[in-house]
Formats: sequence, structure tokens, C-alpha cells
Amino acid sequence: MKKILVIGAGAMGSAFTVPCVDNQNNVILIGTHLENKAIDQIIANDNLHPALQCKLSKNLKIIKFNNFSDEFKEKPDLIVIAVNSKGIDWVGNEISKYYSEEIPILLITKGLTVLNNQFVTLTEKLKKIFENNGFNKTNISVVKGPCLATGLANKIKTRAILANKDIAIAKSIGKMITSSYYLAEFSEDVIGIEVCAAVKNIYSMIIGASKGLCSSSATEEVKNKNYLNTAASLMYQSISEMVYFTKFLKGKEETVYGLAGLGDLYVSSAGGRNSKMGEYLGKGLEYKRAKSEFMSNDTIEGAELALEIGPNILKEFKKDKLPLMIGLIESICNNKKLEINWK
Repeated sequence: MKKILVIGAGAMGSAFTVPCVDNQNNVILIGTHLENKAIDQIIANDNLHPALQCKLSKNLKIIKFNNFSDEFKEKPDLIVIAVNSKGIDWVGNEISKYYSEEIPILLITKGLTVLNNQFVTLTEKLKKIFENNGFNKTNISVVKGPCLATGLANKIKTRAILANKDIAIAKSIGKMITSSYYLAEFSEDVIGIEVCAAVKNIYSMIIGASKGLCSSSATEEVKNKNYLNTAASLMYQSISEMVYFTKFLKGKEETVYGLAGLGDLYVSSAGGRNSKMGEYLGKGLEYKRAKSEFMSNDTIEGAELALEIGPNILKEFKKDKLPLMIGLIESICNNKKLEINWK
């Protein structure tokens, strides 16, 4: 039995505990400093998770962050980071207070950022945080792919991709976290997998916009029945742009055609918050209006990423190289109606 700490009690972090518990591990779900009320609610409601709308295992230990340090009295075998991308600095500094370098870290969080005018993956950012705290040999793996939290929590068959530059480490973590319904592929392309996992949120918004963009003359009924022609065209162009951008950041082209790229883009564009926001943008709404009127309580990862990396994308790339991405970034960052640049 392995001891696994999962930091972040949101939908994905909590869902991730399900296969870990079923694999006979000692799993501790730790809320962040912002999730005390959520932890109280889950415990008070017999482990019913409000976002997942299903009960977490009775064998799962659920605690608030102020008890985090207690879990290092007996060294964990794995630390899983499942916080929002904005919480990476915070969680890296908090873990550093109790960390020892032989403990592997698994990053679930998806995102991309800019440091010193350079695009940086969250793994790279996290390593810099640990280095600033005196750790130079941090062992960080990532797991990404087409995985909706509610599906995983309900034990729907799911396949993800787990990456580390040392494939043996990835496989050893895979033995801890997989189950009969949660399967893993393995890769050494950490950069490619992180880039794909991040930017697919932007492209799922674009594909989600297809209902509104498919015709300027057809009725809503006709659009709702026939928009898939447009969606397929946008899917094709999205993958082409993801290949270009992933290779630019030194990731591998084949990664885009795998679970972290095409697989995750398919799931995200078929449903979810990014796709829903895309639908509103496709209907002609500006981002701020759509967010405030229809999705005020939702985190839209694609929009947050556009705001995070958008200014650098607009500086570094010509519109003919990334027409879809740049169109979406201009729409979000300038709060204007979405215009698709058909290639």
C-alpha cells in the first residue's frame, strides 16, 4: 500500500482519488487554503462532492490544508498536484517546506505561462519554484489526456498519458494510480504533452463556436442540426495549429495526434466549460458579457490561458501561422466579437 497525497479538492483532484483508492492505496485528499468550506461540506454530506455529485470513497481521508504538515511525519510515496494553474506558485512553496527530493510529484494541472518573455510549461515553472527553495533534483511527472472529472469519479473507462523524461519513473507511478477503468500510456515528451493539454482549451472554445459560425443565413434549427460540418473543419485546422505550436516549443508532433492532443481536444470540444463559452462567442457575444451573464461562477481555462499568454502570442506569431488561436486571443483580450480566420 502506497501513501498518496492529492492537493486540491476540486472536481479533477477529487475524481483522481477514486482509482488511487481502488488500487489499494492510502490516499489523502487535501483541500487548499481556499477550500476549507468545501472540505467541511464534503465531510458533512457523507463525502458527497458538490461538483461531481457523487460520493467519494469511505476509505479516502479528507483534510483541510492546515493539517498538511502532519502528512509528512510518515513520508508519502507520491504527491499529486491538482490545484488551479494560478495556484502553482503557492503550492510549490508550501510543498517545499516539508519536501524531500526522493518523493515523486505528479502534476495534473493544465496550463502554460510566460516567464521572462519565454513560454514556460507548468512543470518548468514548478521546478524553478523548487530550485528557489533549495531543491535541484525535483522529480516531476505529468498526467494528461481526455478525462472528464465526472466520468472518472463514476469509474467510466478512461485512458490518460503519463510522462516523464525517465520512462521508468512514469511507469512506476502508473502502477500506483491505474485501475481496471483508469488506464495509462507512457511518454518521454513532457513538453509536448503539457503544451497540448494547455492549448486544447483554446481550440475547444473555437470548435465550440461552430454552431454560431457555421452559417450567416441558416435558421437556428438548421444550424443545430448541421453545424458538425463546420466543427470538423475547425477540428482539422486546430490540430494543424497545435502541431505547429507544439513543435515551436520543442514538443513532438506525434504527441498532438495522441491522447494529450487529439484525444483531449475531442472530449473538451464535445462538452464542458470551454466549449460552452465558445458557443456563446460563436453567437456573437463578447467574452465579458458571456462570462458575467451565463458563466459567472465557472472557470474558463481557455480564456484564462488566452489572457495569460495572449500578449506574447500576438507579438511572436504572424496571423497566418496560428489564425484560429490568434482570432480567439484577440476576441478574449480585446473583448470583441469572435472572428474566425479561415485558412
